Order: sequence, then C-alpha cells, then structure tokens
Amino acid sequence: ICGEHGGEPASIAFCEKVGLDYVSASPFRVPIARLAAAQAVLG
Repeated sequence: ICGEHGGEPASIAFCEKVGLDYVSASPFRVPIARLAAAQAVLG
C-alpha cells in the first residue's frame, strides 16, 4: 500500500489484519501512520 492510502489509519489497520507488514506514506503522514500502526498492533 502506498500514497495517501498508506497513511490512512483504517488502511493501516486493514494491512495489519491481513498480515501485510509494510506501507508507504508521504512524509506529511508518517507520524499518523506510525501511531496507527502501533494502535493496530496493540488492538
């Protein structure tokens, strides 16, 4: 997943759920993506 979808919290949660371990996001969305990834892992 890349682009704007890669930085969306819902997309990151979906990727975690299906077993994907990599997304690409614009620099603007990296902090949001990191937070969403941590939240997805923690449940």
